[in-house]
Amino acid sequence: MLGIRLTTSGVTVGEGPETTAPDGWVRVRMKAASVNASDFAMAAGYRADPSRQSTVLGSDGAGITDDGTEVLIYPILAAPEFAADPMLDPNVRMLSQGVDGTFAETAWLPRANVVPKPAGLSWEAAAGLGTAWLTAYRMLFTRARAVPGETVLVQGAGGGIATALVQLGKAAGLRVWVVSRDPERGDRAVRELGADAAFPSGGALPEPVDVVLDAVGGATFGHSLSALRPGGRLVTAGASGGTLAQVDLTALFLRSLSVLGSSMGSRDELARMADFCVTAGISPRIDSVWPLADGQRALDRGAGGSAFGKVVIRCG
Repeated sequence: MLGIRLTTSGVTVGEGPETTAPDGWVRVRMKAASVNASDFAMAAGYRADPSRQSTVLGSDGAGITDDGTEVLIYPILAAPEFAADPMLDPNVRMLSQGVDGTFAETAWLPRANVVPKPAGLSWEAAAGLGTAWLTAYRMLFTRARAVPGETVLVQGAGGGIATALVQLGKAAGLRVWVVSRDPERGDRAVRELGADAAFPSGGALPEPVDVVLDAVGGATFGHSLSALRPGGRLVTAGASGGTLAQVDLTALFLRSLSVLGSSMGSRDELARMADFCVTAGISPRIDSVWPLADGQRALDRGAGGSAFGKVVIRCG
């Protein structure tokens, strides 16, 4: 079985043994999978099972089960008692952490990890919904509870979460601003994704915003707080720009600001988001599509920082 695997000698792309799985799991003939920042951590051995000689990488994807059902993949593994919100499980993990993931011709998955794919989504679009888009959906609608007419500021432009936030926000009737270190990426967010305006990192804004959505972290956290109107909400869901940030507590309590952590989402949120995408006529912005045999180049593209949208691997 062709796949992208983490082995004792590093990441390899090639043939390997067919995956086996416990009773009750379902087999999915993978059609497409997408690359996420989390995949680079897995490729470096994060939470790897030292007893396994080889683990298929990848957490997102879409394919067809043995009974012919078209499905998209829910990437989170949690104990059954946390079914309502798997992200509250202290032992939560993702596909490819101790179990084989989605970067292969075939994947075996718990039945709870497959969600019916709406007919209106292409394989490439469905493959891109599981991690970055699910994270963005929860940030916007579950944590921030953004409502039509509000102004939201997205820190960053071009990455998987940022592009999802712009597209989802605009489809929901929000005014969406983006902030980017790269003027070209900011301009593309306006031209290609529909953002209402783009501003340089750390710069002044025309007016305070209702919500800031920050998946960058320490490098932008101060600017995110200062951008909020009194009573505004900051949702943080990443730390690619550092895990430490200085916070002016006086401003936080005097201005009645809310700081909300957010991570991924539930299976039900994934299903609702997929239906919303079809109804709203939106889908993940695809940066590039690669055959499975060129998996290393796909990973390199995703890790290089120049991708605008999702890097997709065609699996079958």
